[in-house]
Amino acid sequence: MPNPPLPRRFFDATLGGLVVAAGLLASACAHGGADAPDIPALTARNTPTDPQRIAAWAKDHTPERLSLMNRPESAPVHPVEHLETHTFGPPSPQNPQGQRVLRYRLHNGLEVLILEDHTAPTFAYQTWFRVGSRHERLGSTGIAHLFEHLMFKETQNMKEGEFDRIMEAHGAETNAATWVDWTMYREDLPAPHLDLAVRLEADRMEHMVLTQEQLDSEREVVKNERRYRVDNDPEGAMFELLYATAFTRHPYGWPTIGWMKDIEAITLDQCLAFYRTYYAPNNATLVLVGDVDPAEALASINAAYGPMQPQPLPPEDLPPEPAPEAERRRLLTMPLSSPKLLIGYTAPALNDPDHAAVEVAHQLLFGGKSGRLYKRLVTDLEWVTDATAWVTEFTYPGLYELLLTLKPGTDTAAVEAAVTEELERLAAGDIAPEELERAHNQLEAAFLRNMQSVGERAYGLGHYATTAGDFKLLFHLTERTRAVTAQDIQRAARAWLTPQRRTVILALPSPIDPQEALP
Repeated sequence: MPNPPLPRRFFDATLGGLVVAAGLLASACAHGGADAPDIPALTARNTPTDPQRIAAWAKDHTPERLSLMNRPESAPVHPVEHLETHTFGPPSPQNPQGQRVLRYRLHNGLEVLILEDHTAPTFAYQTWFRVGSRHERLGSTGIAHLFEHLMFKETQNMKEGEFDRIMEAHGAETNAATWVDWTMYREDLPAPHLDLAVRLEADRMEHMVLTQEQLDSEREVVKNERRYRVDNDPEGAMFELLYATAFTRHPYGWPTIGWMKDIEAITLDQCLAFYRTYYAPNNATLVLVGDVDPAEALASINAAYGPMQPQPLPPEDLPPEPAPEAERRRLLTMPLSSPKLLIGYTAPALNDPDHAAVEVAHQLLFGGKSGRLYKRLVTDLEWVTDATAWVTEFTYPGLYELLLTLKPGTDTAAVEAAVTEELERLAAGDIAPEELERAHNQLEAAFLRNMQSVGERAYGLGHYATTAGDFKLLFHLTERTRAVTAQDIQRAARAWLTPQRRTVILALPSPIDPQEALP
């Protein structure tokens, strides 16, 4: 299962992003309310001052809808609890107190994370819902992803298409993603337009409108997406089969996009019940990173989201996936120019102490052109033309995925044997100190690269808050991987990276019909 799309970079200054990211590597945690900003009285603000956008604003905001966009100053201020302040990094001219992540909870259960950063006049605003494909049931798989599409439709205050049009008119980049454990919506915007993001996101969390016609229209979009990404894409079909074979009971076994028959069967009532249940404030975390004033931002968020009511969430009763006792294998014939080999080893959950060890083991195998398997299969033997791998970051145990594209005529059994040999070397403790140090350095450099923009930092906070249950894990990633020893890798390889814990999908080129080959 390929990695979900990361937020695209937006306006951010690279140097400033690197300074902030470097601060993430040396963090200290302080709890309590002493450093939390007070919540001022909310005022109506953020109507545009740019003359070129006043006309667009007036067109998009009729007097009837301005009541939504600007709640009156007399609106009640709902209780907000300051949960913690996490301090990290050294002081800077932009942030004299150092970097801080402020965590709050509104009275209705909505959690808010704010990271103030004045490096560039932009901010990232993300909404993370704790619902993904693992919360679905057979017969309605794909509803979480389908609903992500539907959230860009209509609300009681916005006609269909207006959300995107208004956001784009104010310089926003918007996107969304659904994964096994979560669904997230994001905006990157210039700093003056925070209230716009707050109001529009609060509106569609509370006031979405959905008709049968809209559902049917978007259903066709998703069906075509499935055809493009899975049915007519060899690698997409291979990943789908990998997870369906590796997971026999756990819902990680069905695709996030859903089975086609389920997509076709999802009803309007199911969608509305899904919205009422899971798109509730007590099932969401807002993440705000960038050039904002935390006190003003929190006041705006509290005014917009505070009136919402929490909803009862169904208890999660997932069937545990039994530990595999033997290798599972599937063979496909597909319209390919060369064979493809996809291997998935059962891998630890994100919170498991072994996750960091498997991550470092992966770096030893595929960390650049010097990685053991990359060098052996691609550079030295020239058996493989493309090699990628990824350790999933799931709430529950996932997979360590290896995807290899073989040269035509290559012995697939020999490639599999080479993979097994390199994993057995790790299990035997054959790891040189300088090789381990290089892997540690590569992981730290990758972490810094991935934390440069406000959007990427917001993604990291939201992902770990939602998937691992604690945003602070983001600040300890490098510490965790640096602490991994050769003995840790040896133990993890013996526990997780063994033949009996793997699923193998081998795709071979389908025979060409001579008649079909004729012009």
